Amino acid sequence: MLRTARTQYSISITEDGHDVVLDHWGVPLGDAPAYSQLERIISHVTEPDVLPVEFASAGRRHTAFSELLVERADGGTGALWTFDPGPRVTSGGDGDELLLTAVDETGSLRLELRYRTSTAHDVVTRSATVVNDGTAIVTLPRAFSAGWNLPIGQRARVDYLAGSWAREFQRRSLDLEWGTFSIGGRDGITGLRFSPVVAVTGLDDGEHAPASDRPAYGIALAWSGSWRMSLDAPPVGEHIRVSCGVDDDTTTITLLPGESFSTPESLGVHSSEGAAELPALWHEYQRTLRREIARPVVYNSWMGTEFDVNVEQQVELARLAAGLGVETFVVDDGWFLGRTSDRDGLGDWTPDPQKFPNGLAELADIVEELGMSFGLWVEPEGVSPTSRLFAEHPDWIHRADGRPLLTVRNQYVLDFGRAEVVEWAEQMLRDVLGSARIHYLKWDMNRTVSDGGRAGDPHGREWAVQHARGYHRVMEMLRREFPDVVVEACSSGGGRVDAAVLARADVVWPSDQVGAPDRLIIQDGYLRAYPAWAMSSWVTDDPGHRDRRTVTLGYRFAVAMTGVLGIGSDLTAWTETERADAARMTAFYKDIRRIVQDGTVRTTGAPERNLYTVTFRGPKQDPRAVVFVFDGDRDRSRDRELPRVHPDGLDPDVTYLVEQTGERVTAASAAALGVRAPFTWAPDAEVLVLRPIG
Repeated sequence: MLRTARTQYSISITEDGHDVVLDHWGVPLGDAPAYSQLERIISHVTEPDVLPVEFASAGRRHTAFSELLVERADGGTGALWTFDPGPRVTSGGDGDELLLTAVDETGSLRLELRYRTSTAHDVVTRSATVVNDGTAIVTLPRAFSAGWNLPIGQRARVDYLAGSWAREFQRRSLDLEWGTFSIGGRDGITGLRFSPVVAVTGLDDGEHAPASDRPAYGIALAWSGSWRMSLDAPPVGEHIRVSCGVDDDTTTITLLPGESFSTPESLGVHSSEGAAELPALWHEYQRTLRREIARPVVYNSWMGTEFDVNVEQQVELARLAAGLGVETFVVDDGWFLGRTSDRDGLGDWTPDPQKFPNGLAELADIVEELGMSFGLWVEPEGVSPTSRLFAEHPDWIHRADGRPLLTVRNQYVLDFGRAEVVEWAEQMLRDVLGSARIHYLKWDMNRTVSDGGRAGDPHGREWAVQHARGYHRVMEMLRREFPDVVVEACSSGGGRVDAAVLARADVVWPSDQVGAPDRLIIQDGYLRAYPAWAMSSWVTDDPGHRDRRTVTLGYRFAVAMTGVLGIGSDLTAWTETERADAARMTAFYKDIRRIVQDGTVRTTGAPERNLYTVTFRGPKQDPRAVVFVFDGDRDRSRDRELPRVHPDGLDPDVTYLVEQTGERVTAASAAALGVRAPFTWAPDAEVLVLRPIG
């Protein structure tokens, strides 16, 4: 039995010793009875095919999906495991750790299943390791992290996040009955199309939607490379099964004698209050991953200058940004040697002497004199065909021997599965960060990996695993050697947002879509699985790619203020009035920043509709609540009374005073009667501050 903050996860080894099965996952029961098959009639399948096994191998399972596929040099396949009946359990005041070990029927393979829980949150963490103790090569065509058995019956509502570039984190759902649903990516990165997280809620027979109070489960994969997640609703049994791990389409693991493979961690969480509670449970866990550092208000120069960068106009932008109250000034793409467009320069990470004749230190010093810290954009994995780096090391890129080199966005991708490439990237970043006082680093990755693999290398088909782990290694170096540098993870927008990145980066960039109405939809989906404290969001003048209606500067600020506030507009094009308004709103954000970044968040309504709200309830250090209201109805003059919103997430034991209206509200009255929104912030957005008074 493993304990979390509010739940219990109980498993046991079957009597024959061949399987580990789930006994209970949910509200604490104490000593849960072992799972029993005695009342089930099994026909036409084997018992392991219907048991809720924790980790299934082909060779033990025969008709149902297995997390592990094994191929041996002698042509044999599969594995029959026998588990050690004495698992290693480590229990402490802050949680439990469990290690289960097994050997296969040949004695040459060893399996280790790891579990970890914490009393600080409700997430259960699982992973697996396969060790080749034999003398022959073994390959693993599939090596997933875990099989999660969700005891909710045979029908389920599945909520997931899907999208594309500039349209990430779109909320989608389906009802799954007697079948399989699969999402994932072969990109070499987490990917823009799907997020490695799902919410699953049981459905009663005949229902078309789950009741709000039905138990729900969330499953995620902490991985930044190619991945796969498969959900199976079988016609036999009372469990929906979720299997996940590294992508099994493009990845084959090779184990030479003495070698082992450890999977990425998979995460599971249970909510007894339904799927609406899962975001708060994920955010609670994610707080344990972050560093306690300030996440500054950032100005990024990209939309002001694009590739046309020089020290004089960057200084002008910096002076304007300082006047707004910006805390960190970041120079984006275009600062390095030969970078005049997206066709050149990647890989040659030295300041362009024509743009920065005195190096980056001159601009960094001026930025610091203006009261801000200095930051920089890099794309360490990218390399231009015209670069000096590619000319010197053409073998360092992902490529397929015998086929023409393939460019995407006019660039190649360095193979971070090569130790020498990772060592180069680490030293390059040391040199860049040591060249000036740089306290913010935006790491971008602007293309998927194509033609991965190395001919002749027995581990060549592990390229996606190796690339992701090389990326993690460099990110860990940054945190270890440059602890005062805030690191932002970006990949053409939201292409690298996952729990593994949140453990290594301080901020993430959810999308290149910066049009405020479109961005609000993206952020609504993002917050279902990921935290506001890491969500970088900019104020810009971009009208957006889809919803191109004009919105006010106040609306744009309100959208960006629901995460980590940034500004990306060309400040030289703003009027004095706009800059004064921006300075006022930036100061307001700094006053409520702790509430947004350290509090809890709930949304009400839909971002595509009128009166959508995002409500933050602050931590103990600042127990105020802030309600962001977004409205598409610009003709409120027709209303006979002020519109009312119904924010969720207020403290049920507190009475609040709404600072903008003087109204007294409670959680109950807000739900039943609503809270007046006078729209004093802007005609299309309101920011209400609720102060506890009793």
